[in-house]
Amino acid sequence: MAVSAYVQAMQELFRANTRSREFPAHGAKVHSVAWSCCGRRLASGSFDKTASVFLLEKDRLVKENNYRGHGDSVDQLCWHPSNPDLFVTASGDKTIRIWDVRTTKCIATVNTKGENINICWSPDGQTIAVGNKDDVVTFIDAKTHRSKAEEQFKFEVNEISWNNDNNMFFLTNGNGCINILRQVPLKPIQSINAHPSNCICIKFDPMGKYFATGSADALVSLWDVDELVCVRCFSRLDWPVRTLSFSHDGKMLASASEDHFIDIAEVETGEKLWEVQCESPTFTVAWHPKRPLLAFACDDKDGKYDSSREAGTVKLFGLP
Repeated sequence: MAVSAYVQAMQELFRANTRSREFPAHGAKVHSVAWSCCGRRLASGSFDKTASVFLLEKDRLVKENNYRGHGDSVDQLCWHPSNPDLFVTASGDKTIRIWDVRTTKCIATVNTKGENINICWSPDGQTIAVGNKDDVVTFIDAKTHRSKAEEQFKFEVNEISWNNDNNMFFLTNGNGCINILRQVPLKPIQSINAHPSNCICIKFDPMGKYFATGSADALVSLWDVDELVCVRCFSRLDWPVRTLSFSHDGKMLASASEDHFIDIAEVETGEKLWEVQCESPTFTVAWHPKRPLLAFACDDKDGKYDSSREAGTVKLFGLP
């Protein structure tokens, strides 16, 4: 099969910039990385109870600040969809915190009922949804910082996300299903049997054409947003798929697991475009919102000094 011009161009680019660069970020493993909407900053959340923010210079990340205040691990974070100064962190300390990079202070702490593991910001910027270990999803008004609604589910809730149109809410569950709900107040629309085992992660592509799910069966499935049908599967990983990210143009999909590489697929054909080598399992991947640059974090040990100490680094692939 002929390789597309796009694939060739990307492979040439990655061949020229094949080395992943590491940047010290935390004193323990990094659970989550995310780019601001403009792509100038990268935030990371860690087991060390802090978040860090970096500025992206031409060929490196420069640490701007470390954000302290949580009393437990920062498990997930995300940026405001259109304000490049605000991000929110979810922690096991039963709070979420909203931060403004211009002040380095926490601008709001919202108490929640359980240990938080998942968080997402609605595309219109008005609502933050947070999921906890007890499978409760709470919807918080991003302006008043008050809870608007909460829903207790009878199954294991994994990752949560709005669709790009902001009118439907998706979650992946422990029974291998994707649940689709109407906005607050929540009304179930449908449940799709997506995988034979635990459905772990979900991501929507920036173009609004597809979403992808990753599962404990080591498969990534690609879904048509309008038809809600699976259009193809990616099966190059051998371990449960933990994290997914679409490139800014929607043409590449990165997926990662405990395998010691990150798979980069061409979305339209499912073909392998590249694999990024890692020395340990990968927790989180995030494509830059404007260019083919991938941020990720692994379960690294600081082998130079102490093989049991966690390294807490953030990595970039695709830098010149």
